[in-house]
Amino acid sequence: MYRISSKTHGLLDYVVGGAIAALPHVINCRPATRRVLRAAGLGAAVYSALTDYERGITKVLPMEGHLALDTLSGAGLITAAMLLHDETPQNRALLAGIGAFEIAVASVTSTRAYAGNDAPNVVERAAERVREYV
Repeated sequence: MYRISSKTHGLLDYVVGGAIAALPHVINCRPATRRVLRAAGLGAAVYSALTDYERGITKVLPMEGHLALDTLSGAGLITAAMLLHDETPQNRALLAGIGAFEIAVASVTSTRAYAGNDAPNVVERAAERVREYV
């Protein structure tokens, strides 16, 4: 099965996360839907920044954990689509579609970050963290 690289997944994380967080400004939706979209988008940005992959900033969350969070986020969006009865059918379908997209992308993304020998070793990671505080 074809897999999306973790580097490409990282790019998708930031672009899609930002788009999801910005959606309430683009579509006419109820306050509950607004909160769900903002939380999903900002949450994705936060745990993406914490993921140990090419696009991560702090690199403390393993890629497998990141993909599990993506799957949970997608399931949460699908659940929200089913529970937000006051929302328009179009917006509920949008929530469910975004959720299904998150689950699909997570299921075809490689769990192995860093192609080839690009992965920083333990010493390089430690030096990087020390440089942050010096």
